[in-house]
Amino acid sequence: MEVSVAESWIFWALLAAIFAALTAIFGKVGVAGVNADFATLIRTVVILAALLLIVSATGQRQPLGAISGKSWVFLVLSGLATGASWVCYYRALQLGDAARVAPVDKLSVVLVALFGVAFLGEKLSAVNWAGVAMIAGGAMLVALR
Repeated sequence: MEVSVAESWIFWALLAAIFAALTAIFGKVGVAGVNADFATLIRTVVILAALLLIVSATGQRQPLGAISGKSWVFLVLSGLATGASWVCYYRALQLGDAARVAPVDKLSVVLVALFGVAFLGEKLSAVNWAGVAMIAGGAMLVALR
């Protein structure tokens, strides 16, 4: 059975990468002359408004009571981690070059691989680990002056 492009994880992952790249470029320009934390607040309000529109327009709302306690805990933790990441990211963009900040930020890919194996029981092949090592090495090389 063939999977449509819109149902492909790689399609959505590539779009995420494109939007993450645009986030760095737009953020670097936008944070100039603005407190990094306030810039993060503005970004968060825009995201909240956009997601409210998307969820409402597509009818994807769910009753809050239908969400399990475990899901609530981990979604809240994920939200807190996202907020902390954004605060740190905008501070880094304010202080450094977008072309160097973004790749170092993407060391999260390496950490996700390590955490996925350690905490979620995921398995990576030798080829996968080689890719993880190259991502780490590449991010470090880009960060050098």
